Amino acid sequence: MPRLVLVLNTGSSTVKYRLLEPATGRRLVEGTEERVENPAAAVDRVLDGIRPQLEAEQRVAAVGHRVVHGGGRFTAPTVVDDDVLAAIDELAVLAPLHNPAAAAGIRAARASLPGIPQVAVFDTAFHASLPLPAATYAVPKQWRERHGVRRYGFHGTNYAHVTKEAARLLGRDVTDVDLIALHLGNGASACAVRGGASVDTSMGLTPLAGLVMGTRSGDVDPSVPGYLGRAAGLDPEEVDDALEHRSGLLALAGVSDMRDLLARRTDGDDDAALAFDTYCYRVRSYIGAYLAVLGRIDAIVFTAGVGEHAAAVRAAVLAGLDGFGITLDADRNTVSSQEARFVSAAGAAVAVLVIPADEELEIGRQALAAVERRNA
Repeated sequence: MPRLVLVLNTGSSTVKYRLLEPATGRRLVEGTEERVENPAAAVDRVLDGIRPQLEAEQRVAAVGHRVVHGGGRFTAPTVVDDDVLAAIDELAVLAPLHNPAAAAGIRAARASLPGIPQVAVFDTAFHASLPLPAATYAVPKQWRERHGVRRYGFHGTNYAHVTKEAARLLGRDVTDVDLIALHLGNGASACAVRGGASVDTSMGLTPLAGLVMGTRSGDVDPSVPGYLGRAAGLDPEEVDDALEHRSGLLALAGVSDMRDLLARRTDGDDDAALAFDTYCYRVRSYIGAYLAVLGRIDAIVFTAGVGEHAAAVRAAVLAGLDGFGITLDADRNTVSSQEARFVSAAGAAVAVLVIPADEELEIGRQALAAVERRNA
């Protein structure tokens, strides 16, 4: 029978879990622990709750954990030992909200399931293929070499998933696919993929850079913190907090959820209209940049909550790009579906695809592959 993987996505406020068959995608158990205050205790509760299923199956090959930041060290899924866990702790300086929660989840799972390999799957790993010119910031050498200041990129686990799904829909080998993928959710990013590998992405050292997001600013002039320190007396921590938690759609329109924003825009709210236009403009600008980077593309992929469900965003982002061979079919675009699908016009040179995010499935597949490689 196919082997199973338990996937744990341990965040600072939630723990998502899924017991699945990576070979088929079949889900045996799944759920979310909400309002988490102690990630380790939450993982313990999850494992206690599903222990009967784990013991009954007797074919759980691995526990796969989502880890946001792997820095420059982790460029592939990695079976966890004490040294790996210590390195994840050290990388918390780059992801202070996410890595400590993931490490706590790994420790809890190691203690509770000592006979099952734990595998860390890193959001940054898919972007390890970035060419040096795309990854390098023009900052002092000491910053780059001693402190690791460079572009890392995020959402890589889902980009790996949607790239494979896009290849399947296009009837191509994954190494023969060039595309622009748009992960549009509360957090949002863009990725240029050549031959199935990431060659550029909008997020940087941290997930703050790039597109306008629910509460994150995306790209701003790097002199903004210094200017606000001089002009408004704000310290760097205050500015960081505002750019992370009080900017984006929330700052422009008073709401961070795209569904609320679209409703207000429909009601004639000028702030919502500006926020929508700014959001879509930023996405379009990255599409233009990545068309130049790639030279040609087979597809544009929309994924994650906004990308999958907001037809108005897809239409606005791609409006007027017919000259590049990018044309939406209005009827296809407005159909509500949970399936991966084409929304481009018949005969369009560039396919436009909507592909549901499935990080858990990709984590399961990568975790199983890592264990199998280790045991080979």
